[in-house]
Amino acid sequence: MHILVLNGPNLNLLGKREPEIYGHKTLDDVMQELRDRFEGHTFSHFQSNHEGAIVDRLQQTREEDEQGVILNGGAFTHYSYAIRDAISVVKVPVVEVHISHIFAREEFRHTSVISPVCAGMISGVGTHGYQLAADFLIHS
Repeated sequence: MHILVLNGPNLNLLGKREPEIYGHKTLDDVMQELRDRFEGHTFSHFQSNHEGAIVDRLQQTREEDEQGVILNGGAFTHYSYAIRDAISVVKVPVVEVHISHIFAREEFRHTSVISPVCAGMISGVGTHGYQLAADFLIHS
């Protein structure tokens, strides 16, 4: 299986930004853990701080050989109807991932406009959530 790991704003700073909330692992660490744990499967990665770039990359899954998407939309999760609409037109399952427990944080983080069009959501288990999402995609 080929899975796209798609990360939104500020996740390029993972490992440096608020490590008490997000931990010390970087996106490179997350990707290496996925490749090590799920040998025989391939993972591509894309991160952007720009909403339109994420929409464009989601739309590309219609033309690529990717069979699933792990999406940590960051702050876009809470208000991006453009990303929500892009998810709803892709032909592959999308699993929403959050490193922190969004429902135990500020109230504005409790709303996810993308959840209704995702295959599932994993929140609050740190970067291990990426592996749980991959496991779900591979075995569903």
